[in-house]
Amino acid sequence: MSEFLITDDSINNNLQASKRLTNADFNKIKTRADLEAVLQSKNRDYSKALFNLEYERQLEQLQIELVKWQRWVAETQQRVAIIFEGRDAAGKGGSIKRFIEHMNPRSLRVVALNKPTDLEKKQWYFRRYIKELPNAGEIVFFDRSWYNRAVVEPVMGFCSEEQYQQFMRQVPEFEHMLFEDGVHVIKLWFSINKEEQHRRFEDRRNNPLKQWKLSPVDEKGQEMWEKYTYYKEQMFARTHTTFSPWTIIKTNKKKIARLESIRYVLSKFEYDGKESANTTVLPDPNVVMRFHRSIYHLV
Repeated sequence: MSEFLITDDSINNNLQASKRLTNADFNKIKTRADLEAVLQSKNRDYSKALFNLEYERQLEQLQIELVKWQRWVAETQQRVAIIFEGRDAAGKGGSIKRFIEHMNPRSLRVVALNKPTDLEKKQWYFRRYIKELPNAGEIVFFDRSWYNRAVVEPVMGFCSEEQYQQFMRQVPEFEHMLFEDGVHVIKLWFSINKEEQHRRFEDRRNNPLKQWKLSPVDEKGQEMWEKYTYYKEQMFARTHTTFSPWTIIKTNKKKIARLESIRYVLSKFEYDGKESANTTVLPDPNVVMRFHRSIYHLV
């Protein structure tokens, strides 16, 4: 009588074979429900795949709404400035990319200014940003903004205490003038915790396609986390106003943050065709919240 030796390798091979998807399995898939049924029958963890499929579906629907919104902004000659602020690696650039992916480039701009020139350093601080404000019918996305002087510059020693205090006194007045002149200013703070920031820094360090994103200033952000937190809280307390409030987006889960930041912006406008949206344009209050003065140590 033949004897069969059952080994760990043979058990593992059988388990792998039972989970393997065949052409016949793929031919059964016509709907999302079919996909779920096939993956379930193979004992495969499909939660991440379904999350990504749902993310792509919702993103597409929201981008359709962004196109409709942009058309309305152009037709009604609105001026919209959206400020993306937050710690390094919080997902500001990735969110802006999804905002503008299918929008008309002729009536939008992304502004990410380099450090000021010697001439600009001698000018009024806001001057270089005033030049970038939206024209009628235009949307401008600020990938960092005049709020560099509220957090990054004092933390890194790029401005004096006098310059910092002057900025903090002037910025509410500056934004009030924009409000009175009809400019829509939306201020978003992308909130990430220290552990997730460190993980993303490591990902950038180890990925040759992302290494350009990592700078010495970024590295110091981890070392000076508490100092950064102090200046950030000062910024919220002194520049959060009824006419120009801060809105906080939790970004540890960056795909969710992208969707919810788009929803928040869309929720601020009554554009043509909004009522026929095929997805909700109201943000999740567990992800998006307005700053409140009783909230401390937000990341």
